[in-house]
Amino acid sequence: MKKLYKKQLLLLQTELVKLQRHFIQCNNKILVIFEGRDAAGKDGVIKRIVEHLSPRETRVVALGKPSDKEKTSWYFQRFVPYLPSASELVLFNRSWYNRAGVEHVMGFCTDAEYEEFLGSVGEFEDMLVRSGISLFKYYLDISRDEQARRLDERKRDPLKQWKISPIDDQALYFWDQYSAARDAMLARTHSEVSPWTIVSANDKRQARVHIISDILARLKYQEKDDSVLLSGDDVLRRYNSRSKKANALAV
Repeated sequence: MKKLYKKQLLLLQTELVKLQRHFIQCNNKILVIFEGRDAAGKDGVIKRIVEHLSPRETRVVALGKPSDKEKTSWYFQRFVPYLPSASELVLFNRSWYNRAGVEHVMGFCTDAEYEEFLGSVGEFEDMLVRSGISLFKYYLDISRDEQARRLDERKRDPLKQWKISPIDDQALYFWDQYSAARDAMLARTHSEVSPWTIVSANDKRQARVHIISDILARLKYQEKDDSVLLSGDDVLRRYNSRSKKANALAV
C-alpha cells in the first residue's frame, strides 16, 4: 500500500506543477483552507501539496493567537494581508474559522462575536470569490480513538514537540462540544459559492492523495491528465445540509 501511495502521490504532485505553471501564466489566485480536528493531518496534507511547487508563488499561512490590537480590529482584518495575489497559491492551516471552532468551544470569544462571524463569513467569502479567488474549504475529520492515538504519539515523538499546545489536552475532553461546533459551522457556512468538503482522515495517506486529486479535478489547466485523478466517495464528500448521515464520516 505504501508503494502505491508513493506512486499516486508523485503523479499528483506532477499535476500540481502543471497547475502552478498554468495559473502563473494566467494570473489566477487560489486559496485553500484546511480546518479539522486537532491531529487530523492538516500539516501533512499541506506539506505534500507544496513539496515541489515554487516557493515564490506558494505561501502557507498559520497564524497564532491575535494580538491585543488585532482583538480590537475587524475580525477578518488580520487575514486579509495574507490573501493570494495574482499567480499565487495560498494555503491556510486553520483560518478565520477558528472563531467557529476553538474560540467558541474554549470561550475565547463572546456569543455575540460568534454569531456575528457566522452571519458575516458568507458575505466575506462571496467577495473573495467575486474578486477572482478560487476558494476551496476542507474539513478533516478523524475518530475519537484515532485522535487519542495521534495526540499520544505526538507527545512521545521528540521531532513533533513543536506541535504540542495546551489546547491539545482539551481536544478529547471537549470532543462532544467540538462535534457540535463543527456541525453548526458546516451547516451555517456552506454555500454554493464556497462549499465545504469533508475528508475522512483516519488514513492520512488516503486523505492526502484524495485532497490533492480533488483540487486538481476542480480546476482547469493545460496538459491535464485526468487518468491520474482519484475517485474517492469513501474519503471525500461535499457537505450535504439535508443529510446528517452523509456528513458523519468519523464518530
